Amino acid sequence: MKKQVIIHALHTAEDNSPIKSMKQVSGGSINESYYVETAEERYFIKYHTNPPARFFEIETSGLELIRQTDTISVPDVYAYSDEKNNAFLVMEWVEGNRKLDTEEKLGSRISAMHQHTGEKHGYEEDTFIGTLPQPNGLFTNWVEYYRDQRLTAQLNQGINQERITGIRRQRLEDLLDKLDKFVPANPEPSYLHGDFWGGNWLVGENGAPYIIDPSFLYGDRHFELAFTELFGGYSEDFYHAYNEKYAMADYYDDVKPLYQLYYLLVHLNIFGESYGSRVDAVLRKFT
Repeated sequence: MKKQVIIHALHTAEDNSPIKSMKQVSGGSINESYYVETAEERYFIKYHTNPPARFFEIETSGLELIRQTDTISVPDVYAYSDEKNNAFLVMEWVEGNRKLDTEEKLGSRISAMHQHTGEKHGYEEDTFIGTLPQPNGLFTNWVEYYRDQRLTAQLNQGINQERITGIRRQRLEDLLDKLDKFVPANPEPSYLHGDFWGGNWLVGENGAPYIIDPSFLYGDRHFELAFTELFGGYSEDFYHAYNEKYAMADYYDDVKPLYQLYYLLVHLNIFGESYGSRVDAVLRKFT
């Protein structure tokens, strides 16, 4: 069945040539991922049996917005479908060798992307973090967006799953009430990848960095940078190159735990209590 879907995906991408090679590869826990080589091209194909509505469409839109900045490479998208039992995303296969300056290029190019801005914070459409929905909308005030659309959404998810209860719930609700004391209201609404952990960038030809799997939004660029430090995967070369092009604001270290809190809540709601102690440590610090 999966091979039939892949053949259909290739036909949708206007490649009707014979398949020379096909193998399953690592590509996250959400989708099944395949390397496919035809007589014409090499592809990375994601397959999902039952994705949320517009799942691959939203990912494709995010990649295109990043591409339009002309700052950092993203894979070409050849075709996608969000049809139930037939959902796929056909992309360029990216493969190369890391060079000594690859992470320097990554930092420099991410800083260039962050210098592209929207008019408001958030995004016009709802998106996903993993398969969790991210309610969006456009806001003139970053604190309101971050509190109401990001943190509150994860609070409600955690309440529903009984992962945010008792003192944890009380502290999080207290923090939301006074979030404007800690988070800036009007930073530049930068173009953000939105899910920029260390597994969401690749190395292409000549050591060129590519970014993948965006969960796009406009927002405080330090929100993105805070996530890069949460689970690692970035060297000092990355941060040095970033700062040379677009220095981090003085408030970054103060706000970093609050920006990391969102991603910790996401991981708590997806993976469970193994992330609970880190959530609680942030809440204790600010309440």
